[in-house]
Amino acid sequence: MRVRGESSSGFGNCSRVHASLSSACVPELPDIAAYIHALAPRVVDQTLRQVRIASPFVLRTVDPPLREAEGRRVRALSRMGKRIVFSLDDDLALVLHLMIAGRLHWRQGKAGPPGRTLLAALDFPEGVLTVTEAGSKKRASLHLVRGKEALRALDPGGLEVIEATPEQFRDAVRRENHTVKRALTDPRVFSGIGNAYSDEILHRARISPVRLTQRMTDAEIARLYDAVRGILEEWTRRFVADAEKRFPEKVTAFREGMAVHGRYGKPCPACGSPVQRIVYAENEANYCATCQTQGRLLADRALSQLLRGDWPRTLEELEERKARPTGK
Repeated sequence: MRVRGESSSGFGNCSRVHASLSSACVPELPDIAAYIHALAPRVVDQTLRQVRIASPFVLRTVDPPLREAEGRRVRALSRMGKRIVFSLDDDLALVLHLMIAGRLHWRQGKAGPPGRTLLAALDFPEGVLTVTEAGSKKRASLHLVRGKEALRALDPGGLEVIEATPEQFRDAVRRENHTVKRALTDPRVFSGIGNAYSDEILHRARISPVRLTQRMTDAEIARLYDAVRGILEEWTRRFVADAEKRFPEKVTAFREGMAVHGRYGKPCPACGSPVQRIVYAENEANYCATCQTQGRLLADRALSQLLRGDWPRTLEELEERKARPTGK
């Protein structure tokens, strides 16, 4: 049987099914840590002279008015989940969430003319921090709040894994019965973890992304705990070291040295099997079938619809299917 639109390789249209997801990348804990490390010597104890809004969609609060932030000194920078918090004088805080396509850029002196991707510019004595967002969907947000309670209202409340005990981590994993991939990326469960690093974490822990959390054994949760801490600490150290040399301009989900994320079809560094992926909503999960699912291929919604009942269940079936002559 030949599937409509199928090429001689057996999966000719499959890459196009996933193509729209290739640019999705929310800056995660290691990226936010690098931004903060690079920004701290540039803006902490400096006066925020002006906040210029280029896109009306980015500013999500009106009280207090944005002008109250101007002329205030930045007391500290911190991370709240995937948000960057600029703590200002008079108990004010600017809270920036870059979402998927938002990025930060630092320019000495005055910033150049605004481009189509510019959302906002924060002017400081020594330079300008610009916020840009690629694409037509403007999701990045800037809030100005006053007081701890207002700031706390923006915190999704996820557990900070680096600071958590094994018991706290285990309780968070089992609180609800979701796939472990969903649990890791839920900001109400865990803080700062997104699509890219959850792939790397699950690969290191040798756990399927669709394993249900309430069915996980204590041994699996212990492996996951070690993997979360290891992956986040290692990549944070790497990015912070890079931020010592230059401002992190090119934040991306696809990093040299990643084991599975962004490596669909490439060999797993642990076993050599081709990395697989499944698509859900606007994200994808990358995994190694040999290392994580005992050789089983997870059902991909988009590809299952394309291939109907001919979806292969194992790596062996996948290779056999690819080897079939065209049209048979």
